[in-house]
Amino acid sequence: MLQNTSSMSENQPALSAEQGLGDAITSAYAIIRRQLLLIVSFALIGTICGVIYLKVAPPVYTAQAVIYFDRGNRPFVQSTLQSTVQSAVQSTLEEAPFDISFFESQMRMLQSDAVALRVVRKLDLAKDPEFTQSSAGLAESLRNYLSSFFSTEVPKSESELEQRAADALVTKTDAKRIGATFFIEISFHSHNPRRAAQIANAIAEAYIAEQMESKYETARHANEWLRQRLEELRRQAAADEQAVNDYKSKNQIVNAGGSLIGEQALTALNTELVNARAKTSETLARLERIEGILRTGSPDAMDATVSDALSSPIITKLREEYLSLVNMEADYSQRYGKDHLATVYIRNKIHNTLASISSELRRLAETSKSEYLIAKKRQEDIERELASAVSQSQATNRAQVTLRDLENAAQSSRSLHKLFQERLLESTQQQSFLFNEARLIEPATAPSQKKSPKTIMVLPLSLLGGMVLGGGLGLLREVLDRVFRSGKQVEDVLHVPCVALVPLLGEDSKPALADQESQIAARGARSIAYRSAALRTVVNAPLSCFAESVRSIKLAADLNGKKGCDVTIGITSSLPNEGKSTVAVALAQVFAQAGRRVLLADCDLRNPTLSRMLAPAATTGLVEVLSGECSLSEAIWTDHATNMAFLPVIIKPPLVDTGEILTSDSTERLFSQLRQSYDYIITDLPPILPVTDVRAAAHLIDFYFLVVEWGRTNIDLVQRALNTANGVYEKLAGVVLNKTNMDHIRHYDSYHYRYYKTNYKDQNAA
Repeated sequence: MLQNTSSMSENQPALSAEQGLGDAITSAYAIIRRQLLLIVSFALIGTICGVIYLKVAPPVYTAQAVIYFDRGNRPFVQSTLQSTVQSAVQSTLEEAPFDISFFESQMRMLQSDAVALRVVRKLDLAKDPEFTQSSAGLAESLRNYLSSFFSTEVPKSESELEQRAADALVTKTDAKRIGATFFIEISFHSHNPRRAAQIANAIAEAYIAEQMESKYETARHANEWLRQRLEELRRQAAADEQAVNDYKSKNQIVNAGGSLIGEQALTALNTELVNARAKTSETLARLERIEGILRTGSPDAMDATVSDALSSPIITKLREEYLSLVNMEADYSQRYGKDHLATVYIRNKIHNTLASISSELRRLAETSKSEYLIAKKRQEDIERELASAVSQSQATNRAQVTLRDLENAAQSSRSLHKLFQERLLESTQQQSFLFNEARLIEPATAPSQKKSPKTIMVLPLSLLGGMVLGGGLGLLREVLDRVFRSGKQVEDVLHVPCVALVPLLGEDSKPALADQESQIAARGARSIAYRSAALRTVVNAPLSCFAESVRSIKLAADLNGKKGCDVTIGITSSLPNEGKSTVAVALAQVFAQAGRRVLLADCDLRNPTLSRMLAPAATTGLVEVLSGECSLSEAIWTDHATNMAFLPVIIKPPLVDTGEILTSDSTERLFSQLRQSYDYIITDLPPILPVTDVRAAAHLIDFYFLVVEWGRTNIDLVQRALNTANGVYEKLAGVVLNKTNMDHIRHYDSYHYRYYKTNYKDQNAA
């Protein structure tokens, strides 16, 4: 009956690795088996709820209407207008493209409050209880019913009823696009099939009407805005043109013949200045020449000057007279001689003529000087006028920069005004030819079959829902069930072999007190008298499952210890009342039946339950032997049926320092003496968590067996106990699952259930 031992675990390391998937499937199947009643119960409850729902839920009918979007048959005039007017301003009535966002927007419009209110008013749905009464669930309806007794609700107004009906209509309306087509399907759910078709068609018609009104309102608002904007632009253009004129007047900017007056005057002044400078230079040159001749007084120079073809008639006449006299003087000189009076007279007349010419030249010099001064003054005046004209031209040029900006602004205002005039004309004509691309292509008809609830779906879903809920609760129970249920669970959690599953024994049948006294009298003093029949199960029923389980513990002890040689075994548990004392007695009896020298020692110095059960009349025990009050032989009791020795504990006053007793040198010497006298010393130790005695006795024990109560002891407590007692865990030979319910173990470990519930002797006989 050995289930797992340390040697088996060491020799077969690959076994657990190969059981991953199968182990998971087996675990899942086991959970379903354990929680099958809960799952079936909730599945039945879910099915009953589904049947009730089918009986009480009103039928729902769904009617569908289909809307088609088409822009291919729009009026020719609108297309012509849109193609003739090209501008930077986009038309306010420009259509959106047929894309996903367009259809999403239209489906949202179909489920809008505006369309719903239009349908409500058209069909007078505010008086229909289907749309005005609350369609809440059972809990909400019950709450509203109870609250009606404590509150005085004012009757709702007509607008509130319409809004409530519109909200209900929106919740019952669905709209979806049919594939990638230009069709949108409108679905409406109602308890009345004819009503569903009527409302579905009304929604489609209301949507189309809403679209037409929306486009008309958009066009009207666009026209009003365009007119207002056109008037603003007209005023703006007039203001910009007036600003141009005012700026020209302010800066004296006048155009004549395509150019500015200032530029024309500047050109004329430049010409006059050139002429004035030429005249001044000419006059100055003549004056300087005349003055130079006058300074020299040379007749040759004078004659040269006279020969300059001066325009003076006096000079011309005097020159002619001079030439005549010169000729006469030469003739007289040749004819009469140079000193002749006639020649001298002619010569004097020549000098007089030259003097007259010099006098005329001085007069001409004064005249040229006057002309020079006048020409120079004229030149200076023209230069001043030119400088002033240049300065004014520069200022005018600077002003023209701003003027050009003003003229550009005025031109832009005039262009924009003209553009808006054209746009207003286009918008006005578009308003006259409004076109709606949506039309009802498939009107809804009254459905012949209800949409919901569907029996073929409700009942399976109710059954499945109940099963899922039951399975979830069952899984929750499994998760919260933090106790040990199988040997594999012990090995997975504690990493220690589970050496036996000890069955739960029935109620104790206590022997009669007279029989106990007669046994003690017959066998002599210090004979063990069992006060509970469960303590003699191994002796009375050697072929029982209980006895076989204890033999599994014995086999594990033999494999872990030195065969037949002074082995001390500690039997302990995490908590009290897990049956460790019963297991200790049974294990000692099995060793004794095998012919071993066995001593069962009660080392639970705080609560010696084993001593009260086996030797209630004992007056000396372990403490007295350690203190020297009696010898070991005087304290030991004997079971004559199995030759098992028993060392009890007698607690007269309560002991406090029990750990000090177990760690004392006298205790170690006593156990050394016992090892020489017995093959196996089985110690019934106290639980680990309440006291520290188990850790104190670790130096006395070769290995331990931890007794865990099946289905009761918490896993976390066992782990905590082993974590606090490292010496125990290091020497732990295995775990014993005690008080196992063999009728329930099949839900957790079917393998062990079959072999524990089947008697090998019966199989062999068969």
